[in-house]
Amino acid sequence: MDNNELVICQGLTKNYGKKTALNNLNLTLGRGQFIGLLGPNGSGKSSLIKILTGLIHDYSGEVLIDGEVPGPSTKAKIAYLPEKSYLADWMRAIDAIKYIADFYPDFDRDKAMRMLDTFGLQPKQKIKSMSKGMQEKLQLILVMCRNAKLYIFDEPLSGVDPAARDGILDIIMKNHPKDSTMLISTHLIHDVESIFDHALMIGQGKVLLNSSVDDICSSGKTLEDVFKEVFKYAWQID
Repeated sequence: MDNNELVICQGLTKNYGKKTALNNLNLTLGRGQFIGLLGPNGSGKSSLIKILTGLIHDYSGEVLIDGEVPGPSTKAKIAYLPEKSYLADWMRAIDAIKYIADFYPDFDRDKAMRMLDTFGLQPKQKIKSMSKGMQEKLQLILVMCRNAKLYIFDEPLSGVDPAARDGILDIIMKNHPKDSTMLISTHLIHDVESIFDHALMIGQGKVLLNSSVDDICSSGKTLEDVFKEVFKYAWQID
């Protein structure tokens, strides 16, 4: 495994009964990159995320994260923000911080408290009384105060208004460790393509494109334009 390679998947296949979610997928993700994980619903993105985060174990093929098979040791190197909230409504912001700090030794509680103040979140406010945007910011703080090697975000901007999106992206851009890799799954390509330096497009369980954004857009097209072209072709040959 090359020192610059953080994630390697070789022949990765995942089936749900007769349905194939990942079909002999091969990819390599480097260190220190902002990567857009792009594809329509049912493309295999969620299955890939769940395998990388150790939530799915019944797959075939090889997966290595920092040289190790997904398991307890790799979970300590990954900070994961799922699409749906995992925090209980009764919790206050301070309770959520204590909860994550108890699980992860690399969590910076002081930084989390500073970020609460920066983004106008009250430590004793209950999650059930927070707006969608406030909840998203709190969960992002919990993720970004980890000192992880791989950060995975599953639709972090889903259902959030445009003003809150800018705040969320600002948190991500300003608070990640220098050499960490950020893998962001999103349908809102136009809103976030400016932060990506690499794009991974998956369709029908296969990698359709895995390239730097500079190379993708060298023709003057936007990442969203290229996305539409890639998947229009993919559907035509299905």
